[in-house]
Amino acid sequence: MPPRNMRNARSLAVLAAVGAVLATVPAASNPGVPAVPAPPPRTVSAWLPYWDQDAAYKNALRHADQLHTVSPFWYRMRSAGRVDPHTGAGERRIVDGLHRAGIKVVPTVMETLQPDALAGVVTDPGRRATHIEALLRIARSRAYDGLDLDYESIAPTGDATYEKVRDGYATLVTDLCRRLHALRKQCIVTVSPKTAGTGRVWDYKRLGAAADRLRVMAYNLHWAEGAPGPLSTPAWYDEILRRATAEVPRNKLETGLPAYGWDWAVGKRERARHVTSREAEALRRKVGAPYRIDPRSSTPHFTYKDGRTSRTVWYQDARGTAAHLPVLRRHGVRHTVLWALGFEDPALWRELART
Repeated sequence: MPPRNMRNARSLAVLAAVGAVLATVPAASNPGVPAVPAPPPRTVSAWLPYWDQDAAYKNALRHADQLHTVSPFWYRMRSAGRVDPHTGAGERRIVDGLHRAGIKVVPTVMETLQPDALAGVVTDPGRRATHIEALLRIARSRAYDGLDLDYESIAPTGDATYEKVRDGYATLVTDLCRRLHALRKQCIVTVSPKTAGTGRVWDYKRLGAAADRLRVMAYNLHWAEGAPGPLSTPAWYDEILRRATAEVPRNKLETGLPAYGWDWAVGKRERARHVTSREAEALRRKVGAPYRIDPRSSTPHFTYKDGRTSRTVWYQDARGTAAHLPVLRRHGVRHTVLWALGFEDPALWRELART
C-alpha cells in the first residue's frame, strides 16, 4: 500500500482529471446546470466616414459587440487603372484596432465619374481587366478583409445601353469577386434600390450570386435635389425587399439604414443641406420645434425659420427606424448596414439589437 501522502496526491489527480472531463461536457447534458446562452450574432455593418475618422472609429469600438464589419470610406476610382486614397486611408491604427475588437475591415471604393466614363470602363473587357488589377492592389495593400464597391453613377450613355452596362458591371463584379475569394477576402457590392421605376441598371441576380453581400441603399426616397419628404417609408422598404429577396439569398442582403436627413429651403430650388441625425435633433431643440412623427413614413420632421426663409427638415432616428425594422423581419432580412458611424441617434443601437 502506498504511503498516505501518495494516496492523497493520486486522489487529487483523479479528481482533477474528472473535473477536466466534466468541463468539456455541454451544460445541457448535466441535469440541474443551466445552459450558458451563446452571444447573439453580430448583424450590423457600417460605413466609416473619412472626414470624421477618429470619432467614427471610437463609435465603432463602443458598439463592437454588434458590428461585424466596418467599411471605411477610403478610396476613390479615378479611371480604369487609378484608384486614389482619401485622407487617412489605410491608417494602420484603425485597421488594427478594429481587428482587435473582432470587426472585419472592408474598405469602400467609390467613384464620382461621369456616367459615360464609368460605362466605358465596365463595358470594355480590356479596361475592365485593368480596373480589377487596380482594385486588387488596394486589397493587398493592407490587412484588409475585402473590398466594398460603391459605384453609383453607373448609367447607360450613348452606345452603352442598359443591357450592356448591366452586363458589363455584373461581369466586372463576378471577376473581381472570384479574384478576391482566391485571396481569401470578401467581396461586397453596394447598390441602389430596385423598384418599379428604379434600379434597372443593376443585375441583382448575378451580383448576388458573385458577392458575399449585397448592400441595398434603402434611403434617399426624397433627397437633396428633390422635393422635401421622408428618406424612406415602410411601404417603400416592402417594395425594395420584395424585389431583392426574389433575386438574392436573404442571408446575403444588407438593408442600408439612414442616420441622417436633409434640410430644405421651402419653395426654393436649391440643394438641401445635409444633417446627421444627431445634428437634426440638436437643431430641432435649438429652434424649439415640436417633435413630430409623420404617420405614413414613421419619420421625424420639423420646420423652422432661418431669417426670412422657412426651412423643413426630414431625418431618421431610433424611433423611426424601429417602425421600419418589422418590414425587414417580415422579409427574413436580418442584416443591416448603417450610413454612417457617428451620424446616428445613440438609441438606434438598442433597436438594431432586435433585428
